[in-house]
Amino acid sequence: MEDIIKYCIIYLIAINLISFLAMYIDKRKAKYGRWRIPEQTLFILALIGGSIGAIAGMYTFRHKTKKLRFFIGFPVILILQIILIFSVWNDFIK
Repeated sequence: MEDIIKYCIIYLIAINLISFLAMYIDKRKAKYGRWRIPEQTLFILALIGGSIGAIAGMYTFRHKTKKLRFFIGFPVILILQIILIFSVWNDFIK
């Protein structure tokens, strides 16, 4: 049990760092008119556990904050992930 929790925490830290960096890279590419990271990729990173990093990157770099899809989408994904974690945790404890 402790190993599973440890690996989950390591995964979440890694995927959130990747999401944060993806927002930074996309912002820099947008600034210089280069090829961009597809929005779908940013959402996939958030969906697979990187929503906190994506939200942090969005506000740190002021990137995609005016796009309703991101402004609403990332927090909704985070809320759903929190609900999922609590429901799995409660089922696992019982």
